[in-house]
Amino acid sequence: MAAAIEKTARMKNMLQFLKLIGQLKRVPRTGWVYRKVKEPESVSDHMYRMAMMSLTITDPTVDKDRCIKLALVHDMAECIVGDIAPADNISKAEKHRREEEAMKHLSSLVPEGLRQEIYGLWEEYESQSSAEARLVKQFDLLEMILQAHEYEELEGKPGRLQEFFDSTDGRFHHPDVLQLLSSLNEERGKHRISADKTENSGKSQAAAEQPQTSSHTS
Repeated sequence: MAAAIEKTARMKNMLQFLKLIGQLKRVPRTGWVYRKVKEPESVSDHMYRMAMMSLTITDPTVDKDRCIKLALVHDMAECIVGDIAPADNISKAEKHRREEEAMKHLSSLVPEGLRQEIYGLWEEYESQSSAEARLVKQFDLLEMILQAHEYEELEGKPGRLQEFFDSTDGRFHHPDVLQLLSSLNEERGKHRISADKTENSGKSQAAAEQPQTSSHTS
């Protein structure tokens, strides 16, 4: 009887945990909101593609499974505290305190072994204490600028979100990440050239359609 009651309590806690992390699907990424991006991605969207980046990594020296777990956990606290951006003027120490408190609550809802794993993964990412954590941090930044590029394409405004690219200068080091970055920059450059040609063509067409005035006087 006691075991059945305990199991019921565990399942109730697990359900609460799953409902809380489900909120990540409804937490928009603050940077895009501040830049007035239409229908900005959620935190959950961001973490999913980071997890897929981790899945596709080819480096045999890193633990791919651990990278996937780090990607899935690193922003988990935002289901409670929201996505705190630099523009919110909240200190790094205060941001960490809020997220730490949220992670303690979230991890308290799952069984002990899983509790230690989830909280440990979050701490590992926060402290950047492993090669996997440092690689996933680069995925975090790469996913951000890939999304910025996609928004520029959707809006037809190349360069509008340049500040996000500028913020990552010098922060990529892993060979696989650098190759992806090179491909992204190449595609972005082509997109900008194409947009410039379209704009110039439009200007030329508009000029050609303007009525011509005579240079002769009567």
